[in-house]
Amino acid sequence: MNSILKELGIEHENYGACSSANQWWSSQEGGLLESVNPSTGEVIAGVYQATEEDYERIVEASTVAFKSFRKVPAPIRGQLVREMADALREKKDALGSLVSLEMGKIKAEGDGEVQEMIDIADFAVGQSRMLYGKTMHSERPDHRMYEQWHPLGSIGVISAFNFPVAVWAWNAFIAAICGDTTIWKPSSTAPLCAIAVQNICNTVMERNGYSGIFSIVIGQGSIIGEKMLNDGRLPLISFTGSTAMGRHVSSTVSSRFGKTILELGGNNAIIIDETANLDLAIPAVAFGAVGTAGQRCTSTRRIIVHKSIQEEFIKRLLHAYKQVNIGDPLKNGSLMGPLVNKNAVSDFLNAIESVKKSGGEILCGGTKIEGQGNYVTPAIVKAKNEWDIVQTETFAPILYVISYDTLEDAVEIHNNVPQGLSSSLFTTNVGSAEYFLSHRGSDCGIANINIGTSGAEIGGAFGGEKETGGGRESGSDAWKQYMRRQTNTLNWSTELPLAQGISFDLNE
Repeated sequence: MNSILKELGIEHENYGACSSANQWWSSQEGGLLESVNPSTGEVIAGVYQATEEDYERIVEASTVAFKSFRKVPAPIRGQLVREMADALREKKDALGSLVSLEMGKIKAEGDGEVQEMIDIADFAVGQSRMLYGKTMHSERPDHRMYEQWHPLGSIGVISAFNFPVAVWAWNAFIAAICGDTTIWKPSSTAPLCAIAVQNICNTVMERNGYSGIFSIVIGQGSIIGEKMLNDGRLPLISFTGSTAMGRHVSSTVSSRFGKTILELGGNNAIIIDETANLDLAIPAVAFGAVGTAGQRCTSTRRIIVHKSIQEEFIKRLLHAYKQVNIGDPLKNGSLMGPLVNKNAVSDFLNAIESVKKSGGEILCGGTKIEGQGNYVTPAIVKAKNEWDIVQTETFAPILYVISYDTLEDAVEIHNNVPQGLSSSLFTTNVGSAEYFLSHRGSDCGIANINIGTSGAEIGGAFGGEKETGGGRESGSDAWKQYMRRQTNTLNWSTELPLAQGISFDLNE
């Protein structure tokens, strides 16, 4: 553990919580935040949380940096992000290990999260030369009309524990090539991952003569988070978290006419029709449900399976679950690590009790594993979609199995939840696939055929509908959210045509 921390520049028992350049600071007045290893319950290190004064210092440095950074040509800004990608490649193994150590996802997923950071950086470098506007034909002679995009300002990013580094990169690297600076409030559950990333940022910024492009402030949501939401100097807040908290973020930021990107709850389902190739479907379902111990916003939570194949599907899925090795996420062979903390374990057990009270049939799992660490056994449950517990996102490995008669019924069941993030249909019927992807099919922001719900490629825009919050991160044209659109009209004639033929006689 110590070697991992040392390689990432974390060499103190207690660390400062703020950085916008190659230095760290915070007073001890904000209180000590302890980072706990969910596999053992042991404290890894502590971080002194930021105060309101620390926050003001960070925002001032970020806004000053923005005024200079926006003048830098976009392709040159892209070079800074390219160097970030190179630095992350050098630290991939150590940073991936720290993600596993502090958050609890298995090593392969920890490394994969860092690879997502590298991939979005590479994407952003290319995007830095493609911040395109449009040219339109004016209805007035000898006029040119077009639109262009300008940097927005200092962007606030509030990230969640389950992807302690990747989601920041989705925002920060795209924002950087747009000419914005970023202030990051990471999850209080995984502060060391954020500190490690900021150390990398500081090294790259210092080497290129920058400061304040990437900044971090670790602190309580009730203090630092609220300051960010109410701060008119931050024109955009990108928030990842619960739907309940997302409502508060949305109402607070919109009240000052700020912009938001909200990545909130998911209640993702896979429809398995009677033609599905189960050799593809079973591993996709198993990974989607137990990957990251069910703590992804894209985790598979509901299976809607055709009644004619339900029993065969369940039999094969139970066999797959028997192969899920639960244990130390840094150990080779582990396929599922612990839940992030004791509260998550309580939520899991409470959800299982709700299932039992509703009349659900627990086919496997649903228990706490005794001993150190926050380990549970992943559950498969026969359920009904209308149950309150099924309608609610439980951030844990619980998979609800629901049967259906027709594809239309399956889609209705699928869409009949408050959330709308990720979805999938396994089928070999082209007509069914097209139906699912049409306006009559999935109501989610992500809809897949013959792949699972979990994860997404960075080239596409990531986000959802309904109580998932709206907004998009990562690829496609998500960059536009980090810039402001401006329509321009240039009159290069010697006349000034006015609307509706209005004219003024300028002769006395």
